[in-house]
Order: sequence, then structure tokens, then C-alpha cells
Amino acid sequence: MKFNKKTFFKIHSWIGIKLSILFFIVCFSGTLATLSHEMDWLFNSEIRAKPQAEFASRNVIIQNFQKEYPNASIQYWMRSNEPYLCDIIYKIENEQLSYVFANPYTGVIQGEASITIQRFFRDLHYFLFIPFQIGNFIVLAFGFLLLISLITALYFYKKWWKKLFELQVGKGSLVFFRSLHRLVGVWSIPFTLLFSITGIWYFVERANIAGVKNKVNPIPPKLEVSTMEIKKENMTFSIDYDKAIALAKQEIPGLVPGNLYIPQKPGNILGVIGKSDEPLVRQRANRVYINPYNNKVIGSQKASEISTVMWVNDIVDPLHFGYWGGLVTKMIWFVFGLGISSLVLSGIWITLKRKAIKRKKSQQSTMGIWKYINWFVYGGMLAFMYSSLIQKYHTSFSVLCMISFGWLVVGGILYYIFVYRIDKLISNKKPSIQ
Repeated sequence: MKFNKKTFFKIHSWIGIKLSILFFIVCFSGTLATLSHEMDWLFNSEIRAKPQAEFASRNVIIQNFQKEYPNASIQYWMRSNEPYLCDIIYKIENEQLSYVFANPYTGVIQGEASITIQRFFRDLHYFLFIPFQIGNFIVLAFGFLLLISLITALYFYKKWWKKLFELQVGKGSLVFFRSLHRLVGVWSIPFTLLFSITGIWYFVERANIAGVKNKVNPIPPKLEVSTMEIKKENMTFSIDYDKAIALAKQEIPGLVPGNLYIPQKPGNILGVIGKSDEPLVRQRANRVYINPYNNKVIGSQKASEISTVMWVNDIVDPLHFGYWGGLVTKMIWFVFGLGISSLVLSGIWITLKRKAIKRKKSQQSTMGIWKYINWFVYGGMLAFMYSSLIQKYHTSFSVLCMISFGWLVVGGILYYIFVYRIDKLISNKKPSIQ
């Protein structure tokens, strides 16, 4: 097969049109995920915290938690990188998971939710709510497709580096949007490359290619615990968290302790992770393993000493979602994420309008069987999403209504642009004189 400009254009168009629905959902959900913590802050006053000079004692926070939920246990304790957000404590009670908001500066328990906006968009972007890793690999496949789309576009769009400020106006909507599509695409090149490469790395890790998954996810040490040491199966309220934090800071000088992995059963360790002077890496790059029965460090991992493979793995998440530099970088990532998402939509619109001009029923054959594949996966995603929201997260009816309304708004806008407007274009177009 001979590859030329026309061939690369066909490949680029095929990816953008045949997989348009799924492509847009993956790109747009990832874009919203970059600012999902901020959306939580905006829509839920209970998760807001006013930054102060000192943090409250972790033991004080757990005491307040115990007063509110004496029969609960903690699965995970997340201290947000954002100073304006509460700690999020993953509470297990009556075998149900919920999220408790604890003010890290005052120690006050401010509220609880069955699911957060951050959790919703992370689940949507990670695996489309489709279980058994099917959803994961569907999403991760778009890392390859995004890279192919970029490479093919650069091949057939010659001398793109000279067109950073080229926008054609006054020549009709089709010319304008085609020019805008190219302009946004050119400016988005660095981020398209970043998102595709990090997405491919996620694929390599999940598929455990070359044993990467095993290399970057070390197994925490196990404890040999005697019957005399075991006081309770639920250790949530018996751990000295302040002591554990102090031990972690001694073990890794300069550590700013963050999230905590709480032991769930006898033999589990208490894990402390956090930030250090090592740039870019996420909290997990620093780990301190503590015996919760005798408050002794039994192992650690320093970000400054990890292997190259582990270092790469621990910078991928901050780079992919843009949180490595705080709110400023997240805003930049959000803007360019919107740009890449708009490329999918503008590409569809350009194709549909161009074909609508050529023949009256072109939009019915643009996607062919792929239209049904897109809608089949989309329908499955919605079914699994509602199942997960109801059965796993026990989401309230009001929240379900808000989520449903959001999907209807997005669907309505897309229908108006790509169906109603195109149909109107066709019906209003006068037949040409042969």
C-alpha cells in the first residue's frame, strides 16, 4: 500500500469520524477530570477548607471522625494537594463506601457524600464505568489513536509551523471552521503528544508489557502478627496517626506526609505517602511502611532513589492530568484539553457539512456500521454507569437526576449541531442545475 498525503488524510478522518462518539467522551471526560477537585469545591461547600499556617493533629481528626461514625472503619485517608480542600476519608460502614470531608486545619468533620465529582469523572475517564478491564483498554486504545491522528495530520498539513496565526474568515462557515480546526490542532500539538504518550504508558503498565506493572507496583511488606498483638480487627481508631506521621518524616527527610493507607485486616501495614523535594513525581513515589502494632518503620521507598522505570511511572499521572504545578497548570491543561475535544467535534462538523453539500443523504453513510458500534459502547457505558452509581456508590436520586440532566444537555447540544443543523442545511439547499 502506497502512503501519500491522501492516504494519511483518510486515516486521520477515519479515526475522527468512525470513532467520534467514544473519542469525544474520552477526551472531554479527561479534560473535566483535570479540574474535578475544583468542581467539587465549587458545588459542595462541605469540602471547602480555608488554608491556615498549621495542620490539625491527625489524632484529633480521627477522634472527631469516631464521634460521628463510631461503627465505621477507614479504607483510605486522602490529603489533597490543593490547600483549599478538605481531607477525604474513605469510610466503610455496613459494607458501604462513602466519602467524609475532614478539615485538615481545624480537624472538624464537615460532611459526607456517596460520591464526589472528582471520583465520577476519574471513573468515567479511566474505564467508562465498564468493568472487567474492558473499559480500561477501550480508553487506553485512544492513546495510540490520538498519536496516529497527530502524525497523519502533520504529514498532510504541510509547513504547519508557519500557520500558527493563520485563521481564514469571511469565506463561509465551512472554510472558517476548517481553518479553525487546523489552527487549534497546531497549537495543541505539544499537549496532544503528551496525552498520547502518557496514555500509551498507561496501556503498557496495565497490560504488564515487559513486566512493567510488577516493577512499578512493589508489594507492601507483610507482618507476622501474633494473637497477643491483635486487639481488634478494625484498627481505624487504635492507630497513633501522629506518631506514624512523625516516623515517616524521620525516615524521609523533607517529606510532607499526605495520603494514608489504613490496614484493613491483621497483617496489613500502615502506609504513609507524600511529597518531597523530588520534582514532578506523585505522592506514591515516597512510601513509608509502618507496623501499626508497635509503631516501627519496617520499610520505605524514597523518590530520589527509585529506578528509572518507577520514576517515569510516577510522573505520568501528574503530567497527564496537569496537577504537578497546582491550579495554574491544571487550568492550562484544561484549556488545551478543551481544544483537543473541540477538534473531534469540529472534524465531524466539517466532514458532515462538506458531504452534505455534495449529496443529500451523505450524513447517513458517513459512519456506517461504526455508528452502531459507537452507540452500542455508549449505551453499555451508561448502563454500567447507572449500575455502579446505584449499587456501588449508593448515589441519591437527586444526584442521579443531575448526572442524567448533564448527559441530556451534552446530547442535546450535539444533536442540534450534528443532526438538526445538518438536516436543515440539506433541506434548505437548492438543487443544482445540471
